[in-house]
Amino acid sequence: MTDSKSHGMNNPSRRIEIMDTTLRDGEQTQGVSFSPEEKISIAKALLERVRVDRIEIASARVSDREKEAVTQINAWTREAGFSDRVEVLGFVDHTRSVDWIMETGGGTINLLTKGSEKHCRTQLGKNLETHTQDILETVAYAHTKGLIVNVYLEDWSNGYRDSPQYVFALMDNLRGAGIQRFMLPDTLGVMTPEEVYASIHDMCVRYPELHFEFHPHNDYGLATANVMAAVQAGAAGVHCTVNCLGERAGNASLAEVVVTLKDKLGVELTVNESQLVRISDMVERFSGKRVSANAPIVGADVFTQTAGIHADGDHKGNLYQSRLKPERFSRVRSYALGKMSGKASLRKNLERLGIELTAEQERHVLKRIVSLGDSKQTITTDDLPFIIADVLESESYQHIRLLNYAITSGLDLESTASIRVAVRGEAHTAAGKGNGGFDAFIDALNQVMAHYDYTLPPLLDYEVRIPKGGHTNALTECIISWDCEHRTRVTRGVHVNQVFASMLATLKLINIELEERQTP
Repeated sequence: MTDSKSHGMNNPSRRIEIMDTTLRDGEQTQGVSFSPEEKISIAKALLERVRVDRIEIASARVSDREKEAVTQINAWTREAGFSDRVEVLGFVDHTRSVDWIMETGGGTINLLTKGSEKHCRTQLGKNLETHTQDILETVAYAHTKGLIVNVYLEDWSNGYRDSPQYVFALMDNLRGAGIQRFMLPDTLGVMTPEEVYASIHDMCVRYPELHFEFHPHNDYGLATANVMAAVQAGAAGVHCTVNCLGERAGNASLAEVVVTLKDKLGVELTVNESQLVRISDMVERFSGKRVSANAPIVGADVFTQTAGIHADGDHKGNLYQSRLKPERFSRVRSYALGKMSGKASLRKNLERLGIELTAEQERHVLKRIVSLGDSKQTITTDDLPFIIADVLESESYQHIRLLNYAITSGLDLESTASIRVAVRGEAHTAAGKGNGGFDAFIDALNQVMAHYDYTLPPLLDYEVRIPKGGHTNALTECIISWDCEHRTRVTRGVHVNQVFASMLATLKLINIELEERQTP
């Protein structure tokens, strides 16, 4: 019997293949359908920048649009030298899936076979011998066309548990058929790490010459842990998706898998972890599925310390930091401002802004921050200068002030905005037009700011919130993300009028950037 060490789980030079299936299995997420252009962008990013080993981009024979996307991706990969790293799911249908893949210029078929006797008998209405004959017929035809053949054993996890002899008999029938990879899916996400380890270790021992890969699902929230167990047991590759997309609870998260395998098992990977957040953002935009703020590695809040005691410990000796340093992922650590803030949290943010306060001033500013946080207001580093200015009764950061405005909108009519603002003490008036009141305001404001060689940057995101159960006169919080060249700025305005809240958020951005212009 071969022990786990012989499979290399403690060998730091052991390399594991990462196959990303965002464009195939990830697209089985409810409500997600990538356009051909989006698929091409994601495929390029995964192979060129993230540098995963392989990608699975579609299922054969799905639609004409899918065929168009696959054809375009294959054309690009041939030019870029990635053609051997792109795969398409195909079916045991003799010539049809193979021909479809050949027509798109593809080179690899991932053949979906039945890895459990129940699926074989109930879904196909066939026995092992007939199903094997159909598989071998399709594999042989694929080989005549020059395709690389990998095989999925669908529902393998249940098949191994309920009918292991079926699984072994199927493997015995296929092991000499020239199949490059055997992919073992936990199709319903039912396995524990202990079950994954035992079953994959058994497969590796029984068929030591074969290349096995593990395909997890996250129904019990165990996908990443199961990937670790699979690699420890001897799996040579694992499958994942960006942002854990996939059917039901999704697959294993690419970011979690990469970092866990690297840090916890010391295996060798090709993935460029500094690109994990960028690919996450891209897939989030294209899929319409928001990433949770506390998602490991890629979530908005995962490198933010909230408790004052944590900021104090970091200030004194980085006591609340681990190997998961934000710089690894092209991110920065931040210290939240709110009701749990302490002096260290405030000082960390002041250092970031290059602002110095006396101990007495810090005490007054911290008191205001705690008060705002206690009322559930969100406070960012960009808010801090305004809080300081208010507390210290200073005019700092008041480069532009809105003196008056009027906005008109009507059904099937272009909106107009008339504004009067003071910029560094000088009054200006302007009138703008646009598709809605805020758009008209931006038009008018850009006319004014042109005198100061300033144009508002593009918006990345625009979000409006009101408290749950709020009334018609409730405060509206408008949060705007701006594309400020080399960084993203987020500004916020609060008012009972939604348009005015967005105007306040916009003026806040201008004040910040004008202040930076004059600060040496």
